[in-house]
Amino acid sequence: MKDIVQRDNPILHHKAKTVPIADISSLAIQNVIADMAEAMASQKDGIAIAAPQIGSPLRIFVVSGSLLKQADKTYTGDDSNLVFINPEILKLSREKKEMEEGCLSVRWLYGKVKRSTRVTMRAYNEKGRKIERGASGLLAQIFQHETDHLNGELFIDKAEHVWEMSEEEIKELQKK
Repeated sequence: MKDIVQRDNPILHHKAKTVPIADISSLAIQNVIADMAEAMASQKDGIAIAAPQIGSPLRIFVVSGSLLKQADKTYTGDDSNLVFINPEILKLSREKKEMEEGCLSVRWLYGKVKRSTRVTMRAYNEKGRKIERGASGLLAQIFQHETDHLNGELFIDKAEHVWEMSEEEIKELQKK
């Protein structure tokens, strides 16, 4: 299994490369997607992951459909992972909200980030089909957070009120 790289790794601070459309169905890209899903699933709180977080400088991110469904009762999709390749944010709502964030590559820091409440994104899925999708709530936040990763930015670069929590404190909160 691929390790999740941490914030001091230079790959997290560089813009990721566009995946050629013809390469999406290749074994190499499909393996990156599988490695991302495995690394994300290895973390109890791993709701999404970007390719640079496993050391691949590619414009891909994956969202756990099952965890998204648990965390956001308005999400109506199934438990399948959502794959976004070469994502582009087309629209951001003017309305912004301060949202709490953490990151698998910035363990165990949390902070508040101002994010648009609604987003429209265009990308390709794992089969190479172009998709366009609107999102609000948690999924809109994920779209913005993961796109930041692909642009070489971490949430702590823009967060206010950053704090650290231990894994034990987080487990205690999750029980409540």
